[in-house]
Amino acid sequence: MDSAELVERCDRLAALASRRLAFPAAKPAALSRARQLHDHLDGFLRPRLADLDAPLLVLLVGPTGAGKSSLLNTIAGARVSEAGVLRPTTREAVLYASENDSRRILESGRLAVVAKNRLRVAASPADNDGVVVIDAPDVDSVERDNRALADVLVESCDLCIFVTTATRYADLVPWEVLRRVRERGLPLVVVLNRVPTDEDDRAAVVADARRLLTADLVVVDEGDLDTGIDGLARDKVRLLLDRIARLAAEAGERRAVAAQALAGALRGLAPLAHAVADDLDHEAIDADALRRIAVTIYGEELATLTSAVQGGLILREEVLRRWNEFVGADQVARFISSGIGRLRAMLLTVLRGKTDAPVTVVETEMRSTLEALAQRHASDAARRTAASWSDRSEGAVVVVANPSLWSASEKFAPAIRDGLESWMRTIVDDVRAHAGRKRAVAVVAALGLNAVGVAVMLTVFIHTAGLTGTEVGIAAGTALLNQKLLEAIFGEGAMAELVGNARSGLARLMTTLFDEDRKRFEALVAPSAALREVAAGLRDAVDGIKQ
Repeated sequence: MDSAELVERCDRLAALASRRLAFPAAKPAALSRARQLHDHLDGFLRPRLADLDAPLLVLLVGPTGAGKSSLLNTIAGARVSEAGVLRPTTREAVLYASENDSRRILESGRLAVVAKNRLRVAASPADNDGVVVIDAPDVDSVERDNRALADVLVESCDLCIFVTTATRYADLVPWEVLRRVRERGLPLVVVLNRVPTDEDDRAAVVADARRLLTADLVVVDEGDLDTGIDGLARDKVRLLLDRIARLAAEAGERRAVAAQALAGALRGLAPLAHAVADDLDHEAIDADALRRIAVTIYGEELATLTSAVQGGLILREEVLRRWNEFVGADQVARFISSGIGRLRAMLLTVLRGKTDAPVTVVETEMRSTLEALAQRHASDAARRTAASWSDRSEGAVVVVANPSLWSASEKFAPAIRDGLESWMRTIVDDVRAHAGRKRAVAVVAALGLNAVGVAVMLTVFIHTAGLTGTEVGIAAGTALLNQKLLEAIFGEGAMAELVGNARSGLARLMTTLFDEDRKRFEALVAPSAALREVAAGLRDAVDGIKQ
């Protein structure tokens, strides 16, 4: 593969890694792998591909109090990094480089993800051009930001010098860093510090360390210090110092190390990219499951609400009685069996001159009842969804971070209120449109547009299908009354159209409101299609890289 195609594929991988990091609510381990891939591409692969002869970045990394800063002081021959055993001492990364090299490293973008206040530059002589040494924060620091900075630097370096002690070389956290160093194929040197001076103890520790670490090993005995610079005794790390000096002096040596690090990074790229892609596929499955839970529960609560409304909206009896008294329910009931023509004539007689239609009372009662029902079922939907999500690890993280999910959104109450106002206005507008028909003009004029609108609303909610005799109570009786009134005014077909329009309008309103409330949950879960798209893109880009 030519270098141009290799660069293009790494650019694609970097863009995909950035997209992946933008997705919400990934599991910590998955996010860590994605961040690792992103930092590795931006901090090492792309800059190194762009310039194989750029300064070599040598990283001093290790556990708390191992002696990284002391080693940097030894390399510099001066106190450039604060050393100490009471840690975390190194809260920032110390960049030991010539002015020219520090500028080139920073301008190349290799350390672009490192905040400026976390990076301190210590100037080295100009004859050290070509090698930049960084003292990293402790990999096992109690401060999370310190560990994160150390991880970023591991992804950016060309040569890793792992500094540990005779009592710490087998600790778990540092070994995680060593595992990543090996995955990257990084050139590695291990400095084993504070080795006991007893001959037998020393031999046992060194032998065990060589068995475990399988790397170039530099051994520093307990007490081998240069107190004048807070460093290690130079003669004990002479081989390491000579190697760094040789790298600074010989461009060919630097290029060989850079090429070795680049080759190792390319070999390790596919497993990491595939692991991130696998994470994305698993997250897509989890996201689909969470969405299905939300859709199912909100759908169930909406169906329950719809059933409650269609089964008979229970308004207070005194409100219904006031309405029935206004339209002359007793007289209407007597004329229902006499035919629509006689009923229409009776309505004109009964309603002419009436001005006390309880429109506001009925509308207010209807609005408040609907609001309360909708709010209750939306809150139940939210609570049930949050509880179901909490039973799944990937959903529990989202719910814990967003406690407002346990109830309907704050926007729901004003939205249902505004929606019902609009719905009622639409019904009146629809009545007005039908009122121009010849047979309807007189009765609508006598009853009033708003009053006829109320009759339509009541018919939407209360049904008499299958009810006869004593089963027809006040609510069902009102339904029968309004149905016959509307038939008398508009005719059966127009009445059915008016009521159907009102019913479907209310259904759309409730569906929209419940969908919007449900979307709060879905917005906190990454879109499955996008997750799968990025996963496929990662695999395609990395599988085409031939080392």
